[in-house]
Amino acid sequence: MTSLSVLTLARGRAAHLANLVRGLSRQSVMPVELIVVVMQAEAYDALPDGPFPIRQIVLGDVGLSLSTARNRAAAEARGDFLVFLDIDCIPGPDALDDYREALLSFDGLLMGEVMYLPKGAAGDDWQYDGFEAVCVRHSDRRGPPASGIETCNDYRCFWSLNFAIRRETFLASGGFDERFTGYGGEDTDYAKGFTLAGGRLAWLNGARVYHQYHPHHMPPVHHLHSVVRNAEIFEAKWGYRTMGHWLHAFSLMGLIDNSPERRIRILRAPNADDLALTSQQAHQPYANTASVIRILEAGRLEARRENAGPLPQAAE
Repeated sequence: MTSLSVLTLARGRAAHLANLVRGLSRQSVMPVELIVVVMQAEAYDALPDGPFPIRQIVLGDVGLSLSTARNRAAAEARGDFLVFLDIDCIPGPDALDDYREALLSFDGLLMGEVMYLPKGAAGDDWQYDGFEAVCVRHSDRRGPPASGIETCNDYRCFWSLNFAIRRETFLASGGFDERFTGYGGEDTDYAKGFTLAGGRLAWLNGARVYHQYHPHHMPPVHHLHSVVRNAEIFEAKWGYRTMGHWLHAFSLMGLIDNSPERRIRILRAPNADDLALTSQQAHQPYANTASVIRILEAGRLEARRENAGPLPQAAE
């Protein structure tokens, strides 16, 4: 049987990591290992026991060095197939088996299903039936194909939250560009380079994970500086900017000048109103950039109407 290594990147969120381990322990096909690349000073203690080795690789307090951490995890892995899961994901019981079966015939980047859980759904005694009763799909992301594997022709759809690839294919691709640090852009950059080199990107029906609730901001104003920096790295590499929906929202909020003829200028830091507008509320399973953009564009339209004043009266 072909072996699978599960790889995750960790910084804080110990309870989320513990639930990820519990989910892996309930798989119909077990991984040969879980590799946790720790982006903080200390390794995690008191993790649940699993029927597989758990290896922690401590990078230290390096911030969100996501590209470096993913590359390190892949280099250390001993499985034939690599399954990358974010720390806040709980894999469904057949997630690894779904990836294993698909990668036996498909050599490329595979994206599994993601369902979002509301606050409080993933307590210590969680059950998959309970997740299915309350989970929802993200409105800004397309769903899985009706069955099997469906090729994706748009690299911008690559979602690093839950994906898998053959280890030899990942290593041959050169991995993630480690110039991208902080939040944003490194996965889009990887998918673009991967597909330009002839690699295939696809959606998979199956390999479902459940995303655990945590407060977040979308667009990610709390990562304003790294999003801007990474958009400029992407532009220097490929000739145009990525993360356009976030940059558009930042521009509408007055945080940046995103004029295409010059470098992005940060005009001010996010304030309390910006954080409140973009914050995920307790009743929301996920934060949503599209809804924030609609609010901002509606506000701009209303302001234009108010500034225009009353329409002139027709002459009699």
